[in-house]
Amino acid sequence: MTREEICAALEAGNVVLGIELGSTRIKAIALAASTGTVIATGGFDWENRLENGIWTYHLEEVEQGLQACYSSLIANIHSQYGCRVRRFAAIGISAMMHGYLAFNKEGQLLSPFRTWRNTCTQEAATILSKEFNFNVPQRWSIAHLYQLMLDKAPHLQQLDFLTTLAGYVHWKLTGKRVLGIGDASGMFPVDGATGTYDASMMATFNGFVEKSGFTWKLDTVLPHVLKAGDGAGQLTDCGAGWLDPTGMLESGIPLCPPEGDADTGMVATNAVAVGKGNVSAGTSIFAMIVMQASLKKAYPEIDVITTPEGRPVAMVHGNNCTGDIDGWVRVFHELSQSLGLQLPLSKLYDVFYQQALVGEPHCGGLMSYNFLSGEHLVKLDSGRPLLMRLPDSNFTLGNLARSLLYSSMATLKIGLEVLVQEEGVELQEMVGHGGLFKTPEASQRMMAAMGFPVSVLETAGEGGAWGIAVLADYMLQCKTYGSLGEFLQEKYFSSMALSTVKPNPEDVAGFATYMESFKSGLAVEAQAGKWQGA
Repeated sequence: MTREEICAALEAGNVVLGIELGSTRIKAIALAASTGTVIATGGFDWENRLENGIWTYHLEEVEQGLQACYSSLIANIHSQYGCRVRRFAAIGISAMMHGYLAFNKEGQLLSPFRTWRNTCTQEAATILSKEFNFNVPQRWSIAHLYQLMLDKAPHLQQLDFLTTLAGYVHWKLTGKRVLGIGDASGMFPVDGATGTYDASMMATFNGFVEKSGFTWKLDTVLPHVLKAGDGAGQLTDCGAGWLDPTGMLESGIPLCPPEGDADTGMVATNAVAVGKGNVSAGTSIFAMIVMQASLKKAYPEIDVITTPEGRPVAMVHGNNCTGDIDGWVRVFHELSQSLGLQLPLSKLYDVFYQQALVGEPHCGGLMSYNFLSGEHLVKLDSGRPLLMRLPDSNFTLGNLARSLLYSSMATLKIGLEVLVQEEGVELQEMVGHGGLFKTPEASQRMMAAMGFPVSVLETAGEGGAWGIAVLADYMLQCKTYGSLGEFLQEKYFSSMALSTVKPNPEDVAGFATYMESFKSGLAVEAQAGKWQGA
């Protein structure tokens, strides 16, 4: 699109807005609804905090971060095109899946927001998984709710609404207590055939609620489930003012169903059809494969969620990915500044990742554990980042970089082994997106060492904000297309550049050796988790 065409689209409100609240960054992206052209982006950096043993964000931070992110988007549009935006064709909200946000009838938060990162619901998750004959991970909303029921949390007497972060923001913008089916499937198991929560499991859980003496029922406090293409309400006057305190943004804009980052990742990688697979790698890491049918049985390493249309998805989720790498790069940044070198962090990331390519296939005997938090895939309740080496290990920058990258993917490898060995799933290709793939070649080659080709699209760095903007666009145009997959392929991916890296046999052998050592050293990590510092 020319600058004049973009200005005309902005002035006519023919632009879709996508916002995603990620673990370390809130990002907004504006797409031309007619062509899908990226017009501008905006962002705001933030961090979760550990308070009283709970990983959380304050809701004041959510509001301030959203406003700052939106403001930066509007400022970027104005600086590039000289336009002042008052309206969008549609808006979509995405955020980190799972977690626990509970409110009373007055809309007041009853308990600190619990994010997906918390691993404090083992008792509840174990009981529910057995009762449902379905794997309920610790981070799922229902596991948090039931654990609090077991702990007899007083605030549950006042419970009126339970939602995710995306559902909360959408509620503030529209007044609607709804959720996209993908995000909903990380709150409570859903039935793809009915398009809502599983009725049998719901009845079982409501039995627990009744025995506990509560007057509410689970189906009345959970959000209403919607699918891709459904309308999910309109921006209210209050919602417009909440997002844009300047008063420029008009109300009445339609919103698509709010979705979790897993589903916007599927959209961003064109992986919504049966047999498609993708990996999202940033603060956390997860792989998703769209299945023809449900799994043969429940596995503690594999979640079952859905695509935005409700198809079953086998998901392997690791709580930890790039956090330890980020810490090392920040230290190298401090060193470069001490030497008088004003290098941007992005440059240091590129250099560090590229060093992994010259590291030895088995990392020279170095072993890294990237656990900043607990990790259910390896049965750790808490995490401590570790770097271990033998006296004769080859301690080089390349081996350090490769070890840290392998570590960021190791728990994913463990989960995928279950899917391949027990369910016979063939991983013919995985499409990657997220922060890890901003330096594509190095991260692709390291991940391809698991034994499957890894592809990256030119939108790999845009991530979920792009994905939810596309879902907002789909809501406007779904009647023209037979399915979300057809829409994505025809409008967005038919001419999009794709780079693929195939497994290198030496890397595959080296990663296998690394994984043997990784598993054998987990006992050390478990002991380290008990250390509380000075």
